[in-house]
Amino acid sequence: MYGTFGGYTRWAVVFLIIFVLFFLLVPGYGGGAGY
Repeated sequence: MYGTFGGYTRWAVVFLIIFVLFFLLVPGYGGGAGY
């Protein structure tokens, strides 16, 4: 139970970190052209 939940939480954290980095880097990289 802990192993399955731990793996799911691990993937959720990785996905969240990638989403945050993408959200922070895209506006600066594209100069706001994306938005």
